[in-house]
Amino acid sequence: MSNTSIGDGDRSVVALKRSEMEIAGKVFVVTGAGSGIGRQVAIGLIERGGIVAGADLNEAGLAETAALVADPDRFSSHRLDVSDHEAVQRFPDEVSATHGQVDGLFNIAGIAQDFETVAEVTDERIEKLMRVNFWGTVWMTRAFLPLLEARPDGAVIMNTSSLSALVPVPGAAIYGASKAAVALFGYGLAQDLRKRSKVTVTTAIPGTIWTELVRKSAVALGTPEFVARSFAMKPEKAARRMIETTRKGRMRVVVGKDAHFYGVTRRLSTVVAERISYLQVGTFVYRHKS
Repeated sequence: MSNTSIGDGDRSVVALKRSEMEIAGKVFVVTGAGSGIGRQVAIGLIERGGIVAGADLNEAGLAETAALVADPDRFSSHRLDVSDHEAVQRFPDEVSATHGQVDGLFNIAGIAQDFETVAEVTDERIEKLMRVNFWGTVWMTRAFLPLLEARPDGAVIMNTSSLSALVPVPGAAIYGASKAAVALFGYGLAQDLRKRSKVTVTTAIPGTIWTELVRKSAVALGTPEFVARSFAMKPEKAARRMIETTRKGRMRVVVGKDAHFYGVTRRLSTVVAERISYLQVGTFVYRHKS
């Protein structure tokens, strides 16, 4: 096993001991499959011959994804709220009944924080952000881990963190905290499983990916859509990188130019990285606040 750095911004990742997974014929659970990155991951896995159990609260979005995949017979739709612990605990039985096995879990479902200061965001919203982004990832992982560890040829888990876990983003302190927790959970889980399991864990650190959430954020900041889109990575490109890195059993993947930029900058100076983030976003977030 190679031990390369997993420091922030490092484009290299840690390769675990298992050989690369062949996706064809394998079954993957993808949360957030009704839109954005989750949809593109589901499409990409099916293009490579995989079978996907797509989970999302948005049933209309799941139907749209089903219409976009290369082979609808290899995509099943499941309405699921990852913040509902009891529903998550029941979900592995539902997937097993539909597909008979589970070879991989892509935890992508997440919600954003409206640009609010810590004093402004409500307790209810704080709890919801943590339940969806962090606890949803933890509960899904714990629920599916026994099925994944039972696979004789190994299995994969991918957890989705964020650029906000690398550098503080004005107006997104709670969101950043939830995604930083996801990252440390993923790294720690990878260590837990390294010696005793054939399951590998990949933590994805995406930057600005052009999704509906990013479009709404651009509108809130007053950024012209064409400008925001020019800086964002297409979700299908992000999905390809996330799938490939996970398939190879690597510990970490940074996705997007801005995520790489802030990762490298933070390694050189956390102060500089924080100031750039503030100048880039804070001017807009705090312009109406005294």
